Amino acid sequence: MSETVPADVGGAAAGGPAVPGPSVPAGSSVPAGSSVPAGSSVPAGSSVPAGGPRPARRAPYIVGAVAVVLVALVVILARGRGGQAERQVSPLLGRPAPALAGVTLDGGRYDLSTRKGSWVLVNFFQSTCTPCKQEHPELRSFVERGGRAELVTVVWTDTPAAVKAYFAANGGDWPIVTDPNSAISVAFGVTGVPETFVIDDTGVVRQHITGATTAGRLDAILTALGASA
Repeated sequence: MSETVPADVGGAAAGGPAVPGPSVPAGSSVPAGSSVPAGSSVPAGSSVPAGGPRPARRAPYIVGAVAVVLVALVVILARGRGGQAERQVSPLLGRPAPALAGVTLDGGRYDLSTRKGSWVLVNFFQSTCTPCKQEHPELRSFVERGGRAELVTVVWTDTPAAVKAYFAANGGDWPIVTDPNSAISVAFGVTGVPETFVIDDTGVVRQHITGATTAGRLDAILTALGASA
């Protein structure tokens, strides 16, 4: 910390030769609230800001840090559907399933309200979704071995042609409902794929699964919920 040098310390005695004060090195700054000692010199080209040194410009660093955090969050969210399936607390749980009626890829009609008396798995799918592709063989296995629930797929932000081509190449024999206006997806509150809703035999939503699931996982959930064999 610098100190103010008394004005009478200019020489050994009154009238004596002046003793030069210390010089301020070039490029250095004087802290706010400090004073330059009497007799000291500031090298040419140097300046002492009024009121002390200006604060460092932190704005670019703060913006950069925020950008890094946002990118990391996006990556985490993007990868979230690729991990193990999770059972979520959906506002639809315990309530009658939303309306699900529409045209199927084979030109028929599907209406969930007519399926009361049977357990139904409503699966939202997109042909370019990697977790959906990982999940597809498991869903096919579940259906082929006679699972305790029917399966219906709803096309999510995809073209019927693309989904039809995917099923033709990878198998899968269950109803596939188109959703051209996303009305079904909105009604179920779907924000990404895959998502699966377990509907009981009275038409009530009993479980909501996000992420790729497996045939074994579905069997375990249906058993826990008391679905009949």
